[in-house]
Amino acid sequence: MQIALAPMEGLVDEILRDVLTRVGGIDWCVSEFIRVCDRLLPASTYQKLAPELESGSRTRAGTPMRVQLLGSDPVCLGENAAYACELGAPVIDLNFGCPAKTVNKSRGGAVLLKEPELLHAIVSGVRRAVPAAIPVTAKMRLGFDSPDGALDCALALAEGGASQLVVHARTKVEGYKPPAHWEWVARVQDVVKVPVLANGEVWTLHDWRRCREVSGVEDIMLGRGLVSRPGLARQIAAVRDGATPEEMSWEEFQPLLRDFWRQARRKLAPRYAPGRLKQWLGMLTRTYPEAVVLFTEIRRESDCSRIDALLGMPSLERELAAA
Repeated sequence: MQIALAPMEGLVDEILRDVLTRVGGIDWCVSEFIRVCDRLLPASTYQKLAPELESGSRTRAGTPMRVQLLGSDPVCLGENAAYACELGAPVIDLNFGCPAKTVNKSRGGAVLLKEPELLHAIVSGVRRAVPAAIPVTAKMRLGFDSPDGALDCALALAEGGASQLVVHARTKVEGYKPPAHWEWVARVQDVVKVPVLANGEVWTLHDWRRCREVSGVEDIMLGRGLVSRPGLARQIAAVRDGATPEEMSWEEFQPLLRDFWRQARRKLAPRYAPGRLKQWLGMLTRTYPEAVVLFTEIRRESDCSRIDALLGMPSLERELAAA
């Protein structure tokens, strides 16, 4: 059984990948998508969105990271995939699930689910371009506005050479509105001969058990549910390993939140770092009452030094200056 951390543009960057994989339970993660249009991208683009490539394509916890590409040109995607492998990517993942309008308008992400033949051409083109030892995987939704073509799309991806599929069990039009249609994951697994991971609407251990029962698949990819409940993968892994699952307490979590803020302060300009913290803290309010209190204190704050103090890190300014 595999437990994966989903790629989420603008949310799960290298900082959050680092923090969440240190909690435990995650077997592998995926970079934010790297958009491929009409040229071979420079190494700096890969290093910006997937800096783990410089560390053996692993997070600090040792969790493997796959590189995800998004685009619609089979040849150009193949060339970029081959280059990503040269830079150290252990797996190439292809994005056919992003629902963002700006992405779909440029023929990327979930809009390609309207064209199963193109899906096949993209995967087979990338498969030919990368070394045989490097797996090519894909993430899809159930369709653009209907799941009627989901099985055709899944077959196109698998027959094109994808060795594993992640199925976000909603259409593009449904976005992130509940429910997720886990029964369609079972239908996909019935028609393809490669492993399928279920994705979508798993917020708790109870949700995971229901997803596994309905979808019939063991492997799971966690997105917003894991960001909102950082101990969720660890809980699922405990059940998998025959151990007792335990909730991650706020006290245990606080050092990780502080480290997230420390890394955000190092990476981002002072005007942007607070927004990055508020984004995650707002999601954590779903799980922790303490996060509600802290979010209320911080939500209108823009001064980094005052946020340092609210997080119990009054010496952070000096620490960063000395680094």
